[in-house]
Amino acid sequence: MQLPSSIIAPPTNAARGHLLARTLGTIVLSLTLATCSTPPSLLEQIMRSGGLKVVTRNSPTTYYDGIDQPRGLDYELAKGFADRLGVELELYVADQFWQIFPDVQTGRAHIAAAGLTITEPRKALVNFSPPYQSVEQQVIYRRGTHRPYDIEDLYNGRIEILGGSAYVATLRKTASQFPALNWSENTEVGVEELVRRVAAGELDYTIVDSNVFEMLQHSHPDARVGFSLSSKIPLAWALPKTSDTSLREAVSAYFAELQASGELTALIDRYRIDEPENFDYVGSRAFVRHFDGRLPAYRRYFREASARSGIDWRLLAAVAYQESHWNPDAVSPTGVRGMMMLTRHTAEIVGVEDRTNPRQSIIGGADYLKRVLKKIPGRIAEPDRTLLALAAYNIGFGHLEDARIITEIQGGSPDSWDEVKQRLPLLGDPQWFERVARGFAHGAVAALYADNIRRYYEILLWLTADELLSDDEPEQDTGADIATQAG
Repeated sequence: MQLPSSIIAPPTNAARGHLLARTLGTIVLSLTLATCSTPPSLLEQIMRSGGLKVVTRNSPTTYYDGIDQPRGLDYELAKGFADRLGVELELYVADQFWQIFPDVQTGRAHIAAAGLTITEPRKALVNFSPPYQSVEQQVIYRRGTHRPYDIEDLYNGRIEILGGSAYVATLRKTASQFPALNWSENTEVGVEELVRRVAAGELDYTIVDSNVFEMLQHSHPDARVGFSLSSKIPLAWALPKTSDTSLREAVSAYFAELQASGELTALIDRYRIDEPENFDYVGSRAFVRHFDGRLPAYRRYFREASARSGIDWRLLAAVAYQESHWNPDAVSPTGVRGMMMLTRHTAEIVGVEDRTNPRQSIIGGADYLKRVLKKIPGRIAEPDRTLLALAAYNIGFGHLEDARIITEIQGGSPDSWDEVKQRLPLLGDPQWFERVARGFAHGAVAALYADNIRRYYEILLWLTADELLSDDEPEQDTGADIATQAG
C-alpha cells in the first residue's frame, strides 16, 4: 500500500497516541470555537452524546458475534475509533444489506462499517472515508463442474447474488456489453449462504469479495473461484452526505494514524487465512468433515478445559486438530500420543495418567499451554503473545527464546510474531543454532505449526459464531463413554 510521503516514517507508540489525540482534539476545538453561535457539528454531537452509532453486517470479515467477544475487521476498526473518541460503540447489524445506506442517510447510524465498496451510484447517496482495503469481486462455482473463465461461460447457469450489493451495479454494467447475461438478486440471505448453495450444487454461480471468500472457502471447500469480475476495488466506511466534514476529518485522521503505524496492515492480516494459491482443498474438506463428525463428541471436554485454564475452547480445539485431527488414539513415530499428542514427560508434568483418554489429554494439554503462556512476557500484545506461545508449545520455550535472541541480533523485534517467525527456520542453520544456548531445533516446523493453528482457530470462530450455548452451560451428553472411542 502506497503511503503519502508525509506519513511514511512511523512515529513512536507514545508519539502516535499524542498525535492522534492532538489531531482529534484540534478538530473538536476548532469546530467548537467556530460554532459558538451555530448548532454543534456532527462530531461534537457524537462526543457530547457519548455514543458512536455504527451499522454493520454479519460476515467473517466485517462482524460476527462470537461466544466470547465480537470479532471482525470492521468491528475492530469501529471499536478502535470509538475508543479514540472516548465514546461507547453502539453497533448493530442491519436486518438486510440494502438497509445499510438508508440508515446512514436518515441519521440512524453515524457510520456504516460493513466492508462496503466505493461505487459511483453510492457516492450519490453517502460520503466515504478514505479506503482501508482493496478487494476483487470473484465469480464462485462448484468444484467438479465446468469452471467459468469469462462472462459468456455464465450464460446457461443459475446466478444469484446479494441484493442491494455492489455486485448488482457490476452485473448491470456488464450486461450492457453481454445482453444474454441473466441473474437473480436475493435480499433474504447473506453471502455465506449463497456460497454454501453453490458448494452444494443448488446454484451454479454467485459473486463474493475476495477477502470474504478467503475465509469462506475453508468452511465450504467445494466452492472455488472461477475468475475475477473486477479489478481491485477499494473498501471504505459510509458517512452522511453533508457539508459538515467534522466526522470525516476525524475518521481520516484515525485511518492515517493506523496506516502510518502499521496497525492497519497488521489488523487486516489477522483476518486473512491463506493466499488463494495456497488453499488446501483436501485439508479443508477433511477439517469440515471432522468438525461435523468428530468434534461434537469432545466439545464438552474442550469447554471443561477452557473453564479450568481460561483459554478459549476453540483455540484448544484448533491445537488438538493440528496435533491429532481430533483422534484420541493418534500416535507419532517418536512416541507422543493422544488428542493433544503429549510426550510422556509432559504428561507427567500436567498429571495425565492415560494419554489416550481424550478428557485427560485435552485438560492436560490446556494446562501445559497455560504454563507456556505464562512464560511469554506480559508486555507482548495479542495475537503475537499466543502465536509465540504456540510455537513454544511445539518446540519448547527455550528454543523460542533462542529464535527471539536471533531476531534481536538481526535488528528485529523479539516481541513480534511476524519477525520471530522469519527467524525460526534459522534454528536449523548451523551458522545460527551454534550461536545460541539450546542448539538445533525444527524452527520452520514450529512456524508452520503456529500459523496452521491460527487458521483452524479463525475457521472455528466463524463456524461457531451463531451458537447460543454459553461457556458454562453443559452440553448434552452423548450417552457413550467416549474415552474408549477412536473418534
